[in-house]
Amino acid sequence: MKDIATIKWGIIGLGNIAHQFAKELALVEGAELVAVASRDIDKAVVFSEMYQCKKAYGNYDAICADEDIDIIYIATPHDSHAKLTLKVLENNKHVLCEKPLALNYTDADKMIAASQKHNKFFMEAFWTRFNPSFREAFKKIKNGEIGEVHYINADFAFSLEELEGNRMLDIKLGGGSLMDIGVYPLFLAYVILGIPDKISAQSNFHKSGADLQTAMILQYKNAQAILHSSFINTSEMKATISGSEGRIEINPMWYMAKSYTVIKDDKEKNFPLPTIGMGYTYEIEECHRCILKNKIESSLWTHQNSLDLIKIVDEVRNQVGLHFPS
Repeated sequence: MKDIATIKWGIIGLGNIAHQFAKELALVEGAELVAVASRDIDKAVVFSEMYQCKKAYGNYDAICADEDIDIIYIATPHDSHAKLTLKVLENNKHVLCEKPLALNYTDADKMIAASQKHNKFFMEAFWTRFNPSFREAFKKIKNGEIGEVHYINADFAFSLEELEGNRMLDIKLGGGSLMDIGVYPLFLAYVILGIPDKISAQSNFHKSGADLQTAMILQYKNAQAILHSSFINTSEMKATISGSEGRIEINPMWYMAKSYTVIKDDKEKNFPLPTIGMGYTYEIEECHRCILKNKIESSLWTHQNSLDLIKIVDEVRNQVGLHFPS
C-alpha cells in the first residue's frame, strides 16, 4: 500500500448491492474507491461518475491488474465468486467477497487456501457479524445473560415483485432463496450454537430449479433452531434467541438491526444502537483493521467460520435437491 492511512478499494460487479457498498465506503475514514469494473463499460463509467471514482473498467482482468488497488470487493452473482477471488488474490490484492462465499465447500476451501498461499486478507462479507446490535446481543448470550440457549427462531423472507427472469432465481448464477438470503438465519444459528448434529430441510421450487422457499430445522444436543427463507412471502424478520433464563430478540430487520431487546424475569428492556449508514461500514472497518495489522483473516468471522457455514449450506442443498449447473 502506497499510503498506510488510506485503503484503496476496487469493486467488481456493479449491481444494487455494489451501489449500497459504494455509499457506505464514503462514510468510512481512510477508505477510497479508486476503481470499479463491469463487463459493460458504459455501466462502469456511469457507476464511477456517480461515486466520484477515478477509474472504470469494462473487464475484470484490468481491475485485478491495477497496482493502485489494495482490496477488491466482489459483488458479482454467486457462481463467479470463487473464480474471481482466486484471480484477485493471484494479483496480490486483498478480497472482501459477498456471501455466500462459494457454491460449495470445495470452492470455498480453494479460496481460503489461496489467501493463505498469497498471504492476503480474505473475508466473506457477512456484514451482520459486525453489526453493533448483533455484537452486543451475542456478547450477552455468550456471557449467560439468558442462560443456556435452547431455541432460535429466525427467517429472512420477502416477496419478489417479478419472479420470471429475476437474477435471484437464475439457477445458472447460483440463485434461490437459500443461497441469497437463507444463509443469514443459518449464520445466526451457527454463530450462537455451532455446527448442528442433524439438519432437516424442505424446499418449494421455481420452474428454473431455484428454491422459492426453504424451511430448515437444525438439531443440537440441547437446542433446536427453526429457520426459513423465502421469495414468495413476507415476514417480520425478527430473530429470537430463547434460553433457560430469558430471551433476546434482535429487532426487525434482524440482519441489519438498530436495536435488540432482552426479556427476562417478566421485564423487557430495549437497547437502541443506531448504525452508521445501513451498516456495511462496520465490515469495511474490520477489513481495514486486519489489513493494517497484516492479518489474512478476521477473528470475528474467520476462514474456518466460512468453511463451517458453507458445509451446513451444502447439507441443506443436498437434502432439498438444489443443484447448480456449474
